[in-house]
Amino acid sequence: MILVARSGAAYLERTLSGLARQTRQPDAVIAVDAGSTDTSSDLLAASGPTQLVTAPGGHFGSAVSRAIQVAASPESDNEWLWLLAHDNAPAPTALEQLLGAVEIAPSVAIAGPKLMRWEQPDVIAEFGETITQFGASIALVEGELDQAQHDVQDDVLGVAAGGMLVRRSLWTALGGFDPGLPSIDASLDFSIRARLAGFRVVVVPGAKVASAGGPELFGRRSVPDRRRVRIARSAQLHRRLVYSPGGALPFHWLSLLPLAILRALGQVIAKRPGAVGGEFSTALSTAFGGSGISRARRNLRASRTLGWASIAPLRMPPAEAREHRRQLREQAAVVNTGVASAPASTAGFVTHGGLWTVLVAAVIGVISWGPLLGASSVVGGTMAPLSGTVGELWSHIGYGWREIGVGFVGASDPFAYVLAVLGSLTFWSPSFSIVLLYLLALPLAALGAWFAARRLTTRPVLPALASLLWAIAPPLLGSMSAGHLGAVIAHLLLPWLVLAGLSASRSWAAAAAAALLFAATAASAPILVPALLLCWLAWMVARPKSTHRLIVIPIPALALFAPLVVQQVLRGNPLALLAEPGVPAAGGETSGLRLALADPGVGMHGWTSVLGSLSLAGTGSVALVAVLLAPIGVLAILALFVPGSRRAIPSMVIALLGFLTAVIGTHIEVAGPAASAAPIWAGAGLSLFWLGLLGSVMVALDALGRASVPLGVLAGVTSILLALPLLGTMYLATASVQAGGRILPAVVTAQADSRARIGTLLLAVQPGGSLSATLERGSGATLDDRSTLASTATTLSAEERRLARMTGNIASHSGYDAASDLSHLSIGFVLLSPANKSEAVYARTSEALDSNALFTPVGSTDNGLLWRYQDLPKTDAAAPAGNTGTALGASILLGQAIVFGLTLLLGIPTARRRRRTAVSGSVLGEPAGTFEEDDHD
Repeated sequence: MILVARSGAAYLERTLSGLARQTRQPDAVIAVDAGSTDTSSDLLAASGPTQLVTAPGGHFGSAVSRAIQVAASPESDNEWLWLLAHDNAPAPTALEQLLGAVEIAPSVAIAGPKLMRWEQPDVIAEFGETITQFGASIALVEGELDQAQHDVQDDVLGVAAGGMLVRRSLWTALGGFDPGLPSIDASLDFSIRARLAGFRVVVVPGAKVASAGGPELFGRRSVPDRRRVRIARSAQLHRRLVYSPGGALPFHWLSLLPLAILRALGQVIAKRPGAVGGEFSTALSTAFGGSGISRARRNLRASRTLGWASIAPLRMPPAEAREHRRQLREQAAVVNTGVASAPASTAGFVTHGGLWTVLVAAVIGVISWGPLLGASSVVGGTMAPLSGTVGELWSHIGYGWREIGVGFVGASDPFAYVLAVLGSLTFWSPSFSIVLLYLLALPLAALGAWFAARRLTTRPVLPALASLLWAIAPPLLGSMSAGHLGAVIAHLLLPWLVLAGLSASRSWAAAAAAALLFAATAASAPILVPALLLCWLAWMVARPKSTHRLIVIPIPALALFAPLVVQQVLRGNPLALLAEPGVPAAGGETSGLRLALADPGVGMHGWTSVLGSLSLAGTGSVALVAVLLAPIGVLAILALFVPGSRRAIPSMVIALLGFLTAVIGTHIEVAGPAASAAPIWAGAGLSLFWLGLLGSVMVALDALGRASVPLGVLAGVTSILLALPLLGTMYLATASVQAGGRILPAVVTAQADSRARIGTLLLAVQPGGSLSATLERGSGATLDDRSTLASTATTLSAEERRLARMTGNIASHSGYDAASDLSHLSIGFVLLSPANKSEAVYARTSEALDSNALFTPVGSTDNGLLWRYQDLPKTDAAAPAGNTGTALGASILLGQAIVFGLTLLLGIPTARRRRRTAVSGSVLGEPAGTFEEDDHD
């Protein structure tokens, strides 16, 4: 008998005790210490073995070979080896049962016991092994209660190493365990070679041996699942190359990497991204790692006497293999099932007001933004029409030529990806998607808030209140009125991000959804990124066991921002990364008090203009807004003092982060129209602020019992009154947005149909009497082609200086010949916007252009006065390389596509919908109430 120990003192005493109680004692005991770092060696010596040897650093198979080398020479061919590890404690009759089985069957060369779990002696750990049609190893029986249901089987393809009884002559003839299989599949491979050599392999039900784990645990306290999967895959690939016919070997070798790619995708779909790295490492190590494939093939060829057809009946059929995998998934589902311990929320979307709230919000939204019905686009604020086709939308993402002003090569804003997806939804007219977004913004906000609020309360009616308050939130209505599209989209996404983030600790699908929502929110409102990252870090600290899932959340956002980050850092302007995407636009008046009252800069939620029209201007609007917001503020603060106040702390932290984001944003000036700089719009930060306040309000109302009804009604009524002016901005003519049409005059647009790169010089008089010059190409710069690289530039390029010099000369009577500049810049038209500040500058510029022989007056248009330059070449210069025209641009798009493709695969559900289960506690914002059990992904 050979007993191998490696740092297994915790198990060795029980194993030695089992050996001492054997009804059939072994003739000789060789104990092997395989490099133990505990007291295993002392325990082995104290047990009085026939021989005690050391095999430092070796695995189980090499330790056994070392023992055989020092053993006495065999006296006959009927000598048997009984192999035990330190964690294999045999039952008293184990050896007697094994020897009895082989004595009556001379053709049997290997016999294996029934391995039982170490802590559960009535549960089978393993009883026989086999392989599938594709060579994957499978335990025939594992994890089942032993009721003698499998005692009728005997012949198997393989048995486990622990407790194996093997004929010594066979061990010598086969060369022992394959050194290329140090743990998993080592005994299975040995058994297969024994079968091919003409011998039988059987299991003996009466022989029982307790086992503390599989061969991969030999000498280790634990093995992560990722490592176990990698070891098993490496063993499978090793055996595949060893067993394959010579003619098929090159094809198997060449297929290693392609199969690794396919299997990696399968692992992502199966919600096992941790196994992706193992697929590639095992393929590469098998192909180039020198794992002894040639030596193993020689050993197999030397000992084999039968064909592979002889073991075909012992392989597991495909249908049985599928059933086996299904049973394993069901067992995992049982292990991961939660336990109910408290009453759950019974809030139903239809039965408890969710649907009605969304419908009411839809009616309010259509009425409020009714003037946009029939519009093809929305303009104003940071908004402009989108490109005319889906192809153009997607051509503006990534890294390539930016047709902004004189043009430059650079990275697109991440917001361009959001616009590309949004515009693709209405592929026949991409700009119409913005119109739909405005009309549906309120019901979409209500929908997301309802599902998020259900996670924060056990009272079924409170989610409806939360959805109403989120739909008419001042930051949302203010951003819509002022035309800040990115802040609007971020407001709509925040509840879904919270909902997915809370579930991300238990579900790969939720983690993937949170990653996509995080990326879209960050792209729409970059100013939120610091606050979102802090929330993400806090959630990882609170859920350390889920770090492997939560770590993926910011990765898609990083992939989107990386090219822009590199360029802005190299330009020495990293704060520009926080700039609001879109057309540069100045915000309204803000202050600390106004921000505390959730006003992003729209005149105290429109009440300033309303009271002004009633001759009640002054501080009355501030006082009125403070009174209307008082119920929300009081309830939010009260949440810190009611039972269960611990749940309100994360919400209040989020509110604080949102308020600080809004305050800091208003003090950062990174972009601005023409010569004036403008702070970052506060609406996105205030949306986060409002989100935290509503979370606290839900906690307070949830704990107030019957008093929550009147208080909730009061908060709802005052919030509706607060929102009335902003809901009516389209009718009060106070909104910055309006139905859009052409960006440039019809004459220019018609010319652009045949000459897409023709330039139009836009001149506009600025406050203070200066004149701004902007160069537009084709029919005008669309929203998806806008770039914060252009709007936050701190210096002028050589081409921009040339444009500025030419503009200054043609806007006055200078005698400067601008023909070469006009031709070089492909400028075909000059458009002077209507005067809004300095009539003198406007008149001087108009007279200078009229008197310039290079220009022919076209006349007055809706956009201003237009002149044509007649000497422009008849054909455009070749268009610069787009986002796929350079190796760098194509590589960036490919990398981003891989990241988002894998994230989408990770987000595809692969299991039935999870059952909602009640829980009693809450941490970091997870409420008492309900959660959804792990979807086993």
